[in-house]
Order: sequence, then C-alpha cells, then structure tokens
Amino acid sequence: MELRFDMQYEDAYRELYEIVKPKYKLFTAGPVACFPEVLAIMSVQMFSHRSAEAKEVHVDTLNRLKALLEADKGEIILFPSSGTGFMEAAVRNTIPYGGKVLVTVIGAFGKRFAEVVNTNGRKAVVFEKEPGKAIKPEELDEVLKKNPDVEAVTITYNETSTGVLNPLPELAKVVKEHDKLLFVDAVSAMGGADIKFDKWGIDLIFASSQKAFGVPPGLAVAAVSERVFEIAEKMPERGWYFDLPLYKKFNEKKKGTPSTPPLPQIFGLNVVLRIIEKMGGKKTWLEMYRKRSEMIREGVKEMGLGILAEPGYESPTITAVVVPEGMKGVDVYNAMRERGFELAKGYGSVAEKTFRIGNMGYMTFDDIREMLDNLREVIEKLKA
Repeated sequence: MELRFDMQYEDAYRELYEIVKPKYKLFTAGPVACFPEVLAIMSVQMFSHRSAEAKEVHVDTLNRLKALLEADKGEIILFPSSGTGFMEAAVRNTIPYGGKVLVTVIGAFGKRFAEVVNTNGRKAVVFEKEPGKAIKPEELDEVLKKNPDVEAVTITYNETSTGVLNPLPELAKVVKEHDKLLFVDAVSAMGGADIKFDKWGIDLIFASSQKAFGVPPGLAVAAVSERVFEIAEKMPERGWYFDLPLYKKFNEKKKGTPSTPPLPQIFGLNVVLRIIEKMGGKKTWLEMYRKRSEMIREGVKEMGLGILAEPGYESPTITAVVVPEGMKGVDVYNAMRERGFELAKGYGSVAEKTFRIGNMGYMTFDDIREMLDNLREVIEKLKA
C-alpha cells in the first residue's frame, strides 16, 4: 500500500521507496505486515506529545489495553522501545543488585532474558527445556523448591524461535504459590493469545507493537502490578529511562510518557484495538489467530513436514516447521522468497533444521492458501 501526498521533493521519496517498496507477502516472525488502517492513521501530520489530542489518545489507548489484557488492577505502561526494554525494566526496578531470578528457557528469547538479568548485575538461575518443549507446572514447582532464594520467575509465554506456547495460567499459579514475582515475555503472544492479567496473578507482562498487533516496531506495552511499583519505589539505582514509577506518575499527572513517545505507533495500536472491538471483540479476534495457525499446521503436515512444538503446546502466532533429512530450513526460506513470500528463517539452536511461518498482522486466509500452495511446490522440488 503506497500512501501519496503533495511533495516538493518527491524524487527523494522515490529513491528510498525503490529500496523499501513491498516485494513480498509477509509470513515473518516480525515486523509483520501492517493493517491498511494502521498505515493510514500513521501518515497524519505530527503534533506535540503534550497536546490535548495526544493526551486523549494516550489515555484511550491505555484503557483499551487494560480491557484487552483484563488488567483492571494493573497499570498499563507504554515504552518508546522494543519489548526487550521491559526485560531490563523488570530486573532493575524489582531485583536488588546480586539478587537471583529464575529464568525459564524454551528457546532463544528465554536465553535473552537470562542475558539481561546477568548483564544488569543480577544472577540468572536457568531452567532450560529442549527446543520444542514447554515448561510443565510440576517441573516449575520442583525447580522453585530447589531454589527458594530466587525473587522472581520469568516465563516466555510464546517462544518465537520454536513456536511453543507455554501453559501460562498453570505456571502462574505455581509462581504465586511460591510467592515470587512473575515476569512474562509476551512479545509474540499479546494480541494473539489470551491474557488474563488479574486472574492469573501476573506482575509484569510485556509485548511489542510489531508482532500480533500488526503495527510497525518502536512501541513496547506492558501491564504492571501494584506490587512491582511498591518494590520499585524503594529500589536504588533503578535508572531513569525505564523507571516504572516515573511512567506511572506521568500516566496519572501528564497523561503521557516521560520522554517523547512514538506517536504514530500509538495511533496505529489504538486503531488496531478499535478494529478488535468492531470485529466482535477479543474472543473473535483470538479465534481468527487460532484458525490461521491451525490452517498452517495442517497444511505443512499434509506435505509430510514436522512441527517442532510438542502437541498441545503449539503457538497461535508462529509455527516452527521441521524440514526432512537432507534439507536445510534456509533453502526453503530462500526458495519461497524467490516466489514472493517472506517466511522466517530458523532461529537459535534449531536454525538449520527449521524454518518458521508467522501468521501475525495483516493477512487473509486466501494469502495463507496461496503461501501453502507455493510451499508445497518448493518442498517437492527440494526433495527431488
């Protein structure tokens, strides 16, 4: 979708457009294809982030996210960053220097959380499963019994590298039974998988704009518990840019953020939240994601390909596909790109034997059928 304006220096625009113009149908891990309505609202001329209009949009966006995440008791925070910023915020705002955090790892992004913990002067106690496997409640309970001195637990709700959806409600229950803080990476889950912040007893859950919401990157969102703020208020050297109590104060007093926010992304997210409402609400929206992912999994299975995620724990937003012996995932990726489809390469320790198909953002079921038809031809050709 190309948006047009009256431009004095259209040649400058044209020079760059030739590089970045859409060439592929996107089935990526993110950034993903954006809804036309999102691209349209993001094209409006800028204005002050301290204006009455910006404040109105900020508050409305917070309220809509609060409803989507079922976080009546939580505070919605918007960061001008990627979702990774909330990893650092969670650690610096609540864990004392040298304190321990149990980091559950089911793929590459769980490992990133461990890196964030360690590089911020805290200690990550890692519990790792092999790629494709989810964390089970009884396993988490056992690990917490062995490590009673950890102050928090991190869970990757949906592991983007392996296409596994962790059983968050059950895992959250275990964490609460041990009275630990619960931090949830929902970067590729929020907007595509159900979240009940209050009911599940989550302390901080975060995501990014460029995944299931179908908005360009640059905005991170989170729901944060009152318990986190109580701890953070007393935490020394928690930093400034990711100071959670500071953001809460600005929500209340300024109806905005401490530093300049990415207004276009906030506008885009607000439009998506309105689209969800007009589609019939959260249930209808999540059902759309379920049908998309199911259609993709059934399609690749019909081709004789494997699914990395163990049965019953498949992601609703991205599928890691296991290629046959003698084939490389990157070869499938490259062949599909030649046909005009941008999938996602395998990632982390399973990079060579997998490729990934994302179903986030703007796409139709006809797009999925077309992609699967082309993938079938590519697989047959590579097998020959």
